[in-house]
Amino acid sequence: MTPSTPENYPLNQLYFYLSEGCNLRCRHCWIAPKFQANDPGKTLPVELFKHIVNQAKTLGLTGVKLTGGEPLLHPDIKIILQYIQAEGLDLTVETNGVLCTADLARQMAACRNPSVSVSLDGADPKTHEFVRKVNGCFAGAVAGIKHLVEAGIEPQIIMSVMRCNRDQMEEIVELAESIGAGSVKFNIIQPTARGAQLHESGETLTIEELIELGAWVEKTVAPAASIPVYYDHPDAFRPMSRMYGKDGDGRASCGIFGILGVLADGAYALCGIGASRSELVFGHAEHDELATVWNDTAILQQIREGLPGRLQGICQECLLKTGCLGSCLAQNFYRSDSLWASYWYCEQAASAGLFPETRRLSTYRSESESRRPPILKGE
Repeated sequence: MTPSTPENYPLNQLYFYLSEGCNLRCRHCWIAPKFQANDPGKTLPVELFKHIVNQAKTLGLTGVKLTGGEPLLHPDIKIILQYIQAEGLDLTVETNGVLCTADLARQMAACRNPSVSVSLDGADPKTHEFVRKVNGCFAGAVAGIKHLVEAGIEPQIIMSVMRCNRDQMEEIVELAESIGAGSVKFNIIQPTARGAQLHESGETLTIEELIELGAWVEKTVAPAASIPVYYDHPDAFRPMSRMYGKDGDGRASCGIFGILGVLADGAYALCGIGASRSELVFGHAEHDELATVWNDTAILQQIREGLPGRLQGICQECLLKTGCLGSCLAQNFYRSDSLWASYWYCEQAASAGLFPETRRLSTYRSESESRRPPILKGE
């Protein structure tokens, strides 16, 4: 058994869930913020943020992601960005864009390797604001994107696909191209928190529809676009050419071996799922040393030692499990109380007979057996 040390498992990135609040009320949010309407609620104190970063740098930290809730709601967001810049850390930000002023965009751009994603769930105000449930937020998001572009950042636009906006996917790509975005990513609604309610009400798409859309994006929309376009389905459903070809973008993985979440109250967690499942909270920055949390937490050790071998169901059977790693362990745990349960998307696809046979271990074994030369008598 490999001991857990910084050398074996460097802590590459911290995910800071800076605020428990959000200025929007999105129908599908998997975090479901406790506070709404410009109320940040509990926020991570700046000094505690700095304390965590200083400890993490000795464990291999190279970058941070700011998310939430809405990270730009944090009252000291400018100080946080200044500190990230001063420490020379890579910056990733996930935002709804509404609060992204020209000044904040310039601050982000001044950080090392800034990467910013902005959520846009419709190509027009009516659709986007139906999803986000706040009047005027479409214009705010577009303005935020333009501020980022003017500052020298080419943000990624993220659209969460559901029944009400699926017909606007090509329009979103066209909009992204026209305002200078760097890429588009189509997210699938996770059956978590508010997303679970959408699944139950039928506002999300069926597995058959999701798979069909994914194939269309990969084979038709993405090749025709002038910017990269991604569809967030598991590796098993992606064409090999899109992962490994001349213009491939590699295989998708959340990088779970090198990431730790920090909630707005200062608690350490697997990721933002800790706000919903206390079992995935590992300690608190005010009284627990980060090195001890990172190296000695039982669940983190189980993940390191158990992936991908302990994955169950169709994930155990998948030829791409070494890269995919169960797609999202947090989602798997939320749904089934098991880190090793198969990912819901792949499980539903397998039940419907739609999981690609060429990505099954049993198919590979059968084909290997069929290619063996016959055993002749006397051999």
